[in-house]
Amino acid sequence: MNAPHTSLQIIRDEHSSLAAMLQSMRMMVARGPVDDARNFFDVLRAMLFYIDEFPERLHHPKESNLLFPRVAKAVPSVMGAIDRLERDHMSGEKMVREVQHLLLAWELLGESRRQVFVDTFNRYIDFYLEHMRLEETVILPEAQKHFSEQDWQELDAAFEKNCDPLTGKYPPDPVYDKLFTRIVMKAPAPIGLGE
Repeated sequence: MNAPHTSLQIIRDEHSSLAAMLQSMRMMVARGPVDDARNFFDVLRAMLFYIDEFPERLHHPKESNLLFPRVAKAVPSVMGAIDRLERDHMSGEKMVREVQHLLLAWELLGESRRQVFVDTFNRYIDFYLEHMRLEETVILPEAQKHFSEQDWQELDAAFEKNCDPLTGKYPPDPVYDKLFTRIVMKAPAPIGLGE
């Protein structure tokens, strides 16, 4: 079997690092602020900002503009899945902003706002994990079966520009260095070095 195309590996790496971050966040939220509320809220804010900034602005547009149209053209029978994924992409930014707002409400207004954050946050995590599962089990296998070499060259060139440092394969863009340092140093495993 041929080596996987760069874009496939990048998409899977980005999904893997994002899933690890989401699971790390879920563990943090389940445990709560414990002894260091300031660090707890600071790290969660940084992680949510990362999700809003990186996957929503770099990863998803390339899927929507390059990957999905090619799969739809090659395999019209998966249009239902593509429509769902596109709706997810359209609503994802709004959803992460709502979670960010609810986190801030919990931090600033106290325990009375905790449960609504936790419930909304858990729905968001489940939504995101299911979104990535659908891409990896329906869309990527069809791309592997049907794409031409030219399709792969264009996708590879586009996705190679992502360079998500949370995959562990790229140094952070200097603009994001402080953000990634904060996440890695303060977030708990599996995403960071914190407790």
